[in-house]
Amino acid sequence: MKNPEDLKDVAHLYAESLRQHGPIAMAVGWRDEASHRLRFAKLAEVIGSDREPITVNDLGCGYGAFWEYLTEHGVPITLYRGYDVSKDMLDEAKRRVRAHNAEFVLGSRLDSPADYSFASGTFNVRLTASEDDWLKHVLGTLDNMHEMSRRGLAFNMPTSYVDWRDDKLFYGDPAFFFDHCKQRYSKYVSLLHDYPLWEWTILVRK
Repeated sequence: MKNPEDLKDVAHLYAESLRQHGPIAMAVGWRDEASHRLRFAKLAEVIGSDREPITVNDLGCGYGAFWEYLTEHGVPITLYRGYDVSKDMLDEAKRRVRAHNAEFVLGSRLDSPADYSFASGTFNVRLTASEDDWLKHVLGTLDNMHEMSRRGLAFNMPTSYVDWRDDKLFYGDPAFFFDHCKQRYSKYVSLLHDYPLWEWTILVRK
C-alpha cells in the first residue's frame, strides 16, 4: 500500500484477521479483551458524566465492540454510526449490533456530523506507506473528524516512546499531536499517557 488513501490492503488485513480469530480483540490487532476495554474507557472520558443523549461517529468501528462498550456502560445514544474500510468487519458488526439507532457505513471518512467522533486503533497500521505519507493521511482524517464533531473527539495511537518498533505500524509523537489539536481544534485538549499500554489517547472537547 504505497498510497495511504488506498486502504484496500488494510481492509484485507483485518478481513483475514477476523476470519482467523473471530470477533474478538485480536481480530482488530489488540492483545486481549482487557486492554481493548481499557482503550475504550480512555476514549469515553471525552463524553463526561452528565449522561445526556448523544450521537456518535466511530471511525474504524471493526465488529462493533465500542458500541457494545458504550451501551454496557449506560451511555444514552440516539444515533451511532460506525465506519470501516473492511466490508467483512461491517458485516460482522451488523450481525452483532441489531439496534434501531445503530448504522454502519463502508468508508474511511465521516460523512455525517455527530456530537462525538472516535478512532481507536484506526491510525496504527500503515503497512507499506511511508511515515510522511501516513502522517498526512492521519492529519487529514483528524481534520475530517473535527469538522464532523460538534462536542468533541477522541483518538489513540501507538506512542513514539518505545524501544522496539514494527515496520508496519505508525508510532505517533504525543507532543506533536497534542500541539496540533490545541492549535487547530480546541483549547480544551487532554493527553492521556499514564496507563499501562504502549500508546496514548487524546481527548478534544469543544
